[in-house]
Amino acid sequence: MGNFPGMEFDKIAATRSNAATASPDAGPGINHDTSSAHEDADIFDVADEHQRDKLDVAASWATIGIFLMLALAAVYTMSLILIPVTLAVVVGMILGLAAEKLSKLGVPRVLNAVILSSAVALVIFLIINALAGPVAKLAQQAPDFFQRTSDRLMPYLDRFKWLHISSETFQGSPISISTVLENSGNVLHVVSTSLTPAIVQILIFFAALLLFLAGRVSLRKTIIMTFSTRASRLAAIRIINAVERVLGFYFATASLIYVGIGVAMTVIAYVGGMSLPILWGVFAFVSSFIPFLGVTTMTLSLAIAGIVTHSDIIFGLAPAIAFFGVHMAVENLVFPAIMGRQLELNPFIVFLAIIFWTWMWGAVGAMLALPLSLIVMTVIDELFIEEKAQPQLPG
Repeated sequence: MGNFPGMEFDKIAATRSNAATASPDAGPGINHDTSSAHEDADIFDVADEHQRDKLDVAASWATIGIFLMLALAAVYTMSLILIPVTLAVVVGMILGLAAEKLSKLGVPRVLNAVILSSAVALVIFLIINALAGPVAKLAQQAPDFFQRTSDRLMPYLDRFKWLHISSETFQGSPISISTVLENSGNVLHVVSTSLTPAIVQILIFFAALLLFLAGRVSLRKTIIMTFSTRASRLAAIRIINAVERVLGFYFATASLIYVGIGVAMTVIAYVGGMSLPILWGVFAFVSSFIPFLGVTTMTLSLAIAGIVTHSDIIFGLAPAIAFFGVHMAVENLVFPAIMGRQLELNPFIVFLAIIFWTWMWGAVGAMLALPLSLIVMTVIDELFIEEKAQPQLPG
């Protein structure tokens, strides 16, 4: 163990004290003065070295901080490319087990990638097709819905005078045809500027997913062979296998469970007399993949829609209460029973990850927060847990 600077001071001071004790009768002389001068110089050298160590540590932390700030700025600036690529990699790793099984059946890698990418595209198309009708109907009913929402909520909002909200707050002036034509150009400009990046990101996502699945095996080999020692390569194999296994198992199981939540939400909305129950079921399924924020948004939306739909506030809040109860029962009883405790994440860490990635990448970042947290948890678990089954390298 190395000596600390404080210990060096003690040693030098003790040496001087011993020297003075050993020769109490020695008179002042050149040798004694020279020895004292050398010892004083040693003390100052140790002090200077200690000060330099502090400055080196501060400089190291400053360098790390600057690097992290630049990295965050790069991630935020390159979001147009990084969002679809990251999503493609995560989806590709989730489909890793399925790709492995297809490869064992003799399916070529390229055909394997085409099949799985087409399956993802088909699922997305079916979801959009299922939502197209209800969303169009909701858009037609939007003016009447907002009016009924204002009429129902105003009696409650009037009680809070400090909000300064009145019925006139939600009422606008009559809109003429000339006003609509004048603002239509701005609306089309906003839609076009938002639609073009979305189309580009969709194309990047499917291209990255197809290429990732096609070159999945060679990419694994490249990553493994970048390490020089056998132990490092074994650790890389273990980490990659563990990440694919955790992501595949988690999202396959979660998808089945959340389909059940979506079906339960559809039944709740239908029995509760709410319009578009299928749309509520799809929203419940999708929002379940976003911890905390998903269930909170769904519960608040159900509460507002229920109050608008029913005249009695108890019946209006019943769908929201029922959904919240079902979701809590699933998350706290069904999930631990099926998943076990090995995939349990710290809720506070997940919450911080959702806030961070939502701030960085918006809604897609919120959905990526959980899989990215699972990847980090798995890597840390594999690196710092010593007793692991060691895979064998071929040859």
